[in-house]
Amino acid sequence: MSGASRAPRRWWRWTLLASLGLLALLTGVGGWLYLRLHGSLAQLEGAAPLAGLRAPVAVERDSLGIPTIRGDNRLDVARATGFVHAQERFFQMDLLRRTAAGELAALVGATALPLDRAHRLHRFRHRARLALAATPAEDQALIAAYAAGVNAGLAALLAPPFEYLLLRTAPEPWRPEDTPLVVYAMYLDLQGQQWRRESARGVLRDRLPPELAAFLDPPGTEWDAPLRGEPFPAPPPPGPAIFDLRRNDGANPPDRANTEVRPDRLTSAETELPRGSNNWAVAGRLTAHGGALLANDMHLGLRLPNIWYRATLAYPDEHGGERQIHGVTLPGTPAIVSGGNGHIAWGYTNSEGDWADLVILEPGADNGTYQTPDGPRAFSRVQETLAVKDGPAATLEILETRWGPVVDRDHQGRQRALRWVAHDARAVNLKLLALERADTVDAALEIINRAGAPAQNVLLADADGRIAWTLSGPIPRRFGHDGRLPASWADGQRGWSGWLEPAEYPRIVDPPGGRLWTANGRVVDGAWLNLLGDGGYALGARARQIRDGLLERDRFDERDFLALQLDDRALFLARWRELLLTTLTPDAARTNPRWDELRRYVADGGGRAAVDSVGYRAVRAFRLQVRDRAFAPLTAACRQADPRFDYGLFRQSEGPLWQLISQRPPHLLDPRYPDWSALLLDAADATLAELTADGRPLAAHAWGDYNQVRIQHPFSRFLPWSSGWLDLPAQALPGDLHMPRIQTPDSGASERLAVAPGRQRNGILHLPGGQSGHPLSPFYRAGHVAWATGEPLPLLPGPTAHRLRLEPRAP
Repeated sequence: MSGASRAPRRWWRWTLLASLGLLALLTGVGGWLYLRLHGSLAQLEGAAPLAGLRAPVAVERDSLGIPTIRGDNRLDVARATGFVHAQERFFQMDLLRRTAAGELAALVGATALPLDRAHRLHRFRHRARLALAATPAEDQALIAAYAAGVNAGLAALLAPPFEYLLLRTAPEPWRPEDTPLVVYAMYLDLQGQQWRRESARGVLRDRLPPELAAFLDPPGTEWDAPLRGEPFPAPPPPGPAIFDLRRNDGANPPDRANTEVRPDRLTSAETELPRGSNNWAVAGRLTAHGGALLANDMHLGLRLPNIWYRATLAYPDEHGGERQIHGVTLPGTPAIVSGGNGHIAWGYTNSEGDWADLVILEPGADNGTYQTPDGPRAFSRVQETLAVKDGPAATLEILETRWGPVVDRDHQGRQRALRWVAHDARAVNLKLLALERADTVDAALEIINRAGAPAQNVLLADADGRIAWTLSGPIPRRFGHDGRLPASWADGQRGWSGWLEPAEYPRIVDPPGGRLWTANGRVVDGAWLNLLGDGGYALGARARQIRDGLLERDRFDERDFLALQLDDRALFLARWRELLLTTLTPDAARTNPRWDELRRYVADGGGRAAVDSVGYRAVRAFRLQVRDRAFAPLTAACRQADPRFDYGLFRQSEGPLWQLISQRPPHLLDPRYPDWSALLLDAADATLAELTADGRPLAAHAWGDYNQVRIQHPFSRFLPWSSGWLDLPAQALPGDLHMPRIQTPDSGASERLAVAPGRQRNGILHLPGGQSGHPLSPFYRAGHVAWATGEPLPLLPGPTAHRLRLEPRAP
């Protein structure tokens, strides 16, 4: 055989060997990856050792992965809860503690440095250590047990959670101080916009005539539905002698160009900031069984896994029976956040009282000092090191004052410090844990008013038919000011002087009407409102729709409450629908065939935020287009003074907007328009143009085309190729902002609860997504369909499908 004939044979032999080698390599890598991914799944069956337990603990999961954690004492249950949380949700817990501490860059790299700088300013890890040190010994033991359980659960996995494989790093152990950090993460989420709003209000008051500023920033509107008091009267529009857009003098914006409606309008016609939660309760005389009934749906950003984790905790009570607490936990903490114990049930909405103040600093004579009531004081300087994955560490110098850290400079260049309840040691404690053992509304009220957590509207219902409202969280005692505007505290004439005592907290117990409701709007008036302040109350439309729904009936059960939670009627936009129909008169529509098509869709629909409604989407967009055109020239001076100014932070703007549309004052109209009718027609035309900008016909632009709910894992935002594996499919859902069923593409009900204490078998609980944070788990998406469709899902876990026994072992 010639050399020429042997060469192809050698080539084929080497090709075959290389292919086999590559196949073996790929098989090995695939096997390793399979083992790593499956090794990070939670243990569901059998037995596992857990050091520190006094007795075995049973973890019984149903077909949805909802565990009942049953132990001989509360400490063991806390330890086992930590074990379960770590195995199902550790990466979520890690993100929460790192977000609060400003330590994300150490995990994901330099892209997180801006957020780390903003959050490290608050030094929450330092504050968490102080809060933990001030915690009673019994609660410290509970937190320590929980932390030990977390680390044991993490160590018991055959491989770390899959996210750390993709990040090429190892998870850091859970420390007891990390549990307060999780609570601080909720402070940032629930109160982190308050000083931005106060700053914007300061610009508004500084740059506009007082009458115009008061008109644009009313304390409420006719939509308000407080538990105590009535809607506030609306401040009137200023007259032409005070402010007139038709003339250019000192009373008006100095730069006429800024009155133009620019492409970067105040708010896109398709977007508004989603905020809000709902809760309500009815007394026993309004139920067939005589017990009270509670509903709660907390609205937050939607993601996978969901922020809450369903569980039932069970341990012996003081009477020799078993105490069972059902509801949702916050991974990173050992307690049921919202739920019930068979005697009482509790639920929350963000209170939106004023829990932070911007303090204008007056410079001292010496560089590096500021004025205080006790004379000049030097800034304290704290150097923080920010670790960065795969990069050099960054440094941050924090200037501290007696009131809090320096956070910015205002539009006049003045330094400002932040006084925030979250910076005080009383901001975080475990007192809410005692709700597990409360049997009556009265006992629960005493617990709630002593709790350290972001201030919430708390509704209570008990098995005897009683209901109550109060507030949780620390409430500062202000003097010399109401907290609405930034101010100097240097002369000692204004500030905070301690904290309200529990006996001073507002409470409404067993109201005569037998109904209570809150939805982030103003709840009270008078002296109580003076205590709470105004941190940005929500427009009252949602609360009013809930209140009116409760007043329409004299009997309720859990399914009635679920129906109200799913209410997508667009009552708030009804007058805007009529306005758009009036604007697009038949004569006007004949001049533009596209207007005629728009009018037909609005006339035929728009009464609900339904996925197939083109009319609803058009009315919603029309309102925002009108709002931008009406307010842009009035607030131009504010944007010119401070590019950070955002009128969208003013949540009561519907009041002045409707006054402008109803009264149509010519001196407050953008001079580009000859009259208000021209502005409305321009807004209608812009609505049509925006909805059809993609070239598709108007018929294709139903509400569901926009309101595609996308619930994503954090990784898929940066690794799009992983979306099919990690995310839920996009789904068109009904609902919007100013109705009970809040729903936007990335925000909505993080839970829906309806329960009568003592009758939990009839209770309902929805969560988006599933129990597990692992995409290979059968529980990653389990239960989500019921949340999306509104199908009632039982509050109580179903029959046991998986049983794990955690057994004591010497450390």
